[in-house]
Amino acid sequence: MRTGKLRVWLLCILLAGGNAAAAEEASMDAELREKAQRAVDSGLHYLRNNQADNGSWSESVGITALGLRAFLESHRGYGERDGAFITRPINYLLEHVNSDGSISETNQNRNYNTAVSLTALAATGNDKYAEVIENGQKFLLGLQIDEGDGYESDHAYYGGIGYGGDERPDLSNIHMALEGLKATATDPDDPVWDKALMFVSRSQNRSESNDQEWAADDGGFTYMPGYSPHKGTASYGGMTAAGLLSLLFAGADKDDPRVVAAYDWIRNNYTLDENPGATDGIQGLYYYYNVFAKSLSAYDAPLMVDGNGVAHNWRNDIASKLISLQNKDGSWVNPDSPRWWEGNAMLVTAWSVIALNSALKQ
Repeated sequence: MRTGKLRVWLLCILLAGGNAAAAEEASMDAELREKAQRAVDSGLHYLRNNQADNGSWSESVGITALGLRAFLESHRGYGERDGAFITRPINYLLEHVNSDGSISETNQNRNYNTAVSLTALAATGNDKYAEVIENGQKFLLGLQIDEGDGYESDHAYYGGIGYGGDERPDLSNIHMALEGLKATATDPDDPVWDKALMFVSRSQNRSESNDQEWAADDGGFTYMPGYSPHKGTASYGGMTAAGLLSLLFAGADKDDPRVVAAYDWIRNNYTLDENPGATDGIQGLYYYYNVFAKSLSAYDAPLMVDGNGVAHNWRNDIASKLISLQNKDGSWVNPDSPRWWEGNAMLVTAWSVIALNSALKQ
């Protein structure tokens, strides 16, 4: 009996050691971690130096919210106690709270702006923004397309959310809305999640869970049901990472076949040299980096084994790539493809810092 207990004890020790070794192997290298933290500091320094007197970046609610989030989620743990470079952007967001609950300076991007603002306000940890957050949640919930808008559950747009100023939902907007709702602890039993899963599933190239005729079977995602801005209905990196993130936010677990298929697409198309599947590989490149890091952090992925059987420490890879692309002034920008605002250094720097913050989480 004592021998049996000894064997069990030894087995537990071996398993614990193996798990610890695996965790260490999947962590960011210590030297690289220091470099990544310095890159974050440099990026935040750039943002602080280019902040307008009113606290905004680019006079944009959306970019201001992303810049604020970059500070609040960084390894420095910045908060309102640190002064005006944090409180001014918060006040800028609050100054653009509208009577309908949206947080936006324009009618064209109300979902995007409200969603990223909620995520940033939640990151402050300050309860005094609870009412603004609650009203913003209600606004986002009201944007979701459903029976109240004349759409039945068999329609491709059902459960989707768009920019808030047009009539077509897309995966990019719904992933941001779901991120904002998740960050602000929206009721997990709210119908928004199940409805969102229907739209997200109809944006995936997986015919077993997508009832649309166009759906293929590589497991990746398109921008919206039946459309990709790059090529027909082909999957591409930015939207596949956003799709994986959306599935996880909406409550699908890691064993869900849709999650498995999305994760496998990322594995099989693993690269940080381009946005796989995108035009010239450079359109939406930094958007891809941002959602790549956020989705794998949310998935809690350890080492990722690509389609050729090669293991990758994705934290090391994204950190090394972003460090190599950072400009001397601390900024990032896409010089070869300004489409989707990637020529705006404020936006791209915020995205890049957020990606590094996600990779630095262990």
